[in-house]
Amino acid sequence: MKKDNVVVNLPKNTDGSPVAMLVQVASRYESRIYITEDSRRVNAKSIMGMMALRLNSGTAVEVSAEGPDEEEAFAAVREYLLASGR
Repeated sequence: MKKDNVVVNLPKNTDGSPVAMLVQVASRYESRIYITEDSRRVNAKSIMGMMALRLNSGTAVEVSAEGPDEEEAFAAVREYLLASGR
């Protein structure tokens, strides 16, 4: 399992598109990918779950990935969360 804490750099979520893009990134991989904020753990491939988290720039989350392509999955999701708001 690969996991690390990340401070999200997404633009304010007014239309859901940054979250939808995150789900698309996560869905490219076979591994199980989760985003955890406080006590809420959500499957990063679930659009409804991710929208419920209401991620905003500056939010601290834990990203975890487990499975056959966990290194690549983790790196892609982490990079999206860090770079998409730039």
